[in-house]
Amino acid sequence: MLDPKILEDLGAKMSALLANSPAKDIEKNAKAVMSGFFSKLDLVTREEFDIQAEVLARTREKLKMLEARVEALEKAKQS
Repeated sequence: MLDPKILEDLGAKMSALLANSPAKDIEKNAKAVMSGFFSKLDLVTREEFDIQAEVLARTREKLKMLEARVEALEKAKQS
């Protein structure tokens, strides 16, 4: 997985280099190329990741509760 810090550093260095040059069009083109590259990586935002992690945690809790309930019902049936 790509480290976000490395990507931020790369972007900052590119911005610093381009700020010192008169070629603003190059900056726009570089941003477009990088955006295209990142869109192909099928990345999600941190917010989307956090939401899905919460959904997964709730689902796991519900599964544990249901497993316990099934086990209790099976024990009651055997008795």
